[in-house]
Amino acid sequence: LPSMQTSGSKPCPCPSFKLREVASMYFTMIAVFLVILVVALQGSVPRGSDFPYKVPLDPEGLLELSWNVSYPKQAVHFQLLIRDLQFGLLFGMSDRGEFENADLAVLWSDGHNSYFGDAWSDAKGQLHMDSQQDYQLLGAWRTPEGFYLLFRRAFSTCDPKDYLIEDGTVHLIYGILQKPVRSLQAINTSAIHRGLQRVQLLKPNITIPELPSDMKTREITVPNVIIPSQVTTYWCYMVELPDGFPKHHIIMYEPVITAGNEALVHHMEVFQCAAEFDSFPHYNGPCDSKPEELNYCRHVLAAWAMGAQAFYYPEEAGLAFGGPGSSRYLRLEIHYHNPLVFKGRHDSSGIRLYYTATLRRFDAGIMELGLVYTPVMAIPPGEEAFILTGYCTDKCTQLALPAAGIRIFASQLHTHLAGRKVVTVLSRDGRERQVVNADSHYSPHFQEIRMLKEVVAVFPGDELITTCTYNTEDRNQTTVGGFSILEEMCVNYVHYYPLTQLELCKSAVDPGYLHRYFNLVNRFNDEEVCMCPQVSVPQQFLSVPWNKFNRDVLKSLYGFAPISMHCNKSSAVRFPGNWEKQPLPTITEQLPEPVPRCPPTPGPQPAAPVPLNLGKLWRD
Repeated sequence: LPSMQTSGSKPCPCPSFKLREVASMYFTMIAVFLVILVVALQGSVPRGSDFPYKVPLDPEGLLELSWNVSYPKQAVHFQLLIRDLQFGLLFGMSDRGEFENADLAVLWSDGHNSYFGDAWSDAKGQLHMDSQQDYQLLGAWRTPEGFYLLFRRAFSTCDPKDYLIEDGTVHLIYGILQKPVRSLQAINTSAIHRGLQRVQLLKPNITIPELPSDMKTREITVPNVIIPSQVTTYWCYMVELPDGFPKHHIIMYEPVITAGNEALVHHMEVFQCAAEFDSFPHYNGPCDSKPEELNYCRHVLAAWAMGAQAFYYPEEAGLAFGGPGSSRYLRLEIHYHNPLVFKGRHDSSGIRLYYTATLRRFDAGIMELGLVYTPVMAIPPGEEAFILTGYCTDKCTQLALPAAGIRIFASQLHTHLAGRKVVTVLSRDGRERQVVNADSHYSPHFQEIRMLKEVVAVFPGDELITTCTYNTEDRNQTTVGGFSILEEMCVNYVHYYPLTQLELCKSAVDPGYLHRYFNLVNRFNDEEVCMCPQVSVPQQFLSVPWNKFNRDVLKSLYGFAPISMHCNKSSAVRFPGNWEKQPLPTITEQLPEPVPRCPPTPGPQPAAPVPLNLGKLWRD
């Protein structure tokens, strides 16, 4: 364009521009603006180093999940590594790992184009695009290691089709698409290669305490064993500490996993043996063939499950081991999960203990809460959600706890195969004050010691109430309490300080009231329950005809009958006092149900997948 000039004025010193140059400058500015915009948008996208948690999803290790948790934003960032991408992937969550009624993020290809979308499955496993797209895609790229997919999900979306991400166990599910599919609805979830993995997604955001300079380590690992070529193996290995090993404090522990076996080592525990035995047999083999004496090695020193990180004790406490009154014998137990039945895999996994001779201010302790292992607590067959509750009463804590109370910092929930939910609540003066630990999607196949988000203070006169929910729909006989895997337990092993003499604070229904129940069953049913003295409680339960009346009366009995309290010292002797026929704690005020926090509504979004221009990413 010619330079413009007014009459009588001097020529403009500005350079003149041709139309092509102006257009070039304009589009260059637009490009720079777009680059700045993209950088700004990606500023909130986590880098690879920002994912502290990692777990293999499949037994072959072809799928790896990394994630982080933002409590301020109430969201989880997921990063999936797919080492051998074929035609797509399903990833999501469901109540217990089913592909029915699941909440899913789906990546799929029709062979030409690829898509990402938030979907849900109905009761038949049929996929549907979600009208509210809450899995937010942040990135997708390929590296020499494999294909990465990065996306975000809020804890709560207030979408009825979405899974509520909450504290406790989360059942993650995955499926691999090995053929192109023409649409999301064309994916047959029952015909794809699929599986599940259990994790604790919402890890506590705790400050890692400073470790002492005189810290030492000891690895408790199996000695290059060959993992048996079967789906499930529990392997036991005995370890002996040096003679005269003095008292130390364990202040931290972490897993030691043999490279390549990350997907096979499911969980591990280190138990200390009972101090009253001078020696234990050395053993290295399957736990179901272990010597009988090894059953006396049950004091947990460390427990790890797949997906868990290092465990730290609070800086003012440590777990004592070694010294007088402490056994030198330890038992390592490893659960190998080998669904593909690999053969010849060598393993030297275990747990690394970090300990110090500079003792901390407090010894940490472990206390059992819940139900006594007794058959008087029973679950009828065919129950969808049968509830049993165990009590640590105010009378016991008043007698056994110090005036300054104790501090619970970690917890391990435990049931056998029928357990579905576990929760422990702290009650004071008849009012529920705080949830100690809860798992609404509990699985007996995923048990770990979990650090609590906040320390729970328990004072003399407080009550700790542990409730377990069971499902026996697949059983046709009564399930009684006991030690067998087909019997049931309801336990919370709480880790606390300072150490007290109270090691077990549990209850069971009064046996006399249960005897009255059997009498009532006899009076109102044609079939007779044998009340002979020589007939055991399990046998009496087996002869109960489980009609609605007998079920409802048993539920009612457990809800009002007095209890037998076990307020026990570490010597298994009860504290002095009358502990039989104790009244149930009276709760006058319950904690309100938590209300999910809905994220701001982004406005109407089409129920459509996001097209991805990924280039040549799919297998020919």
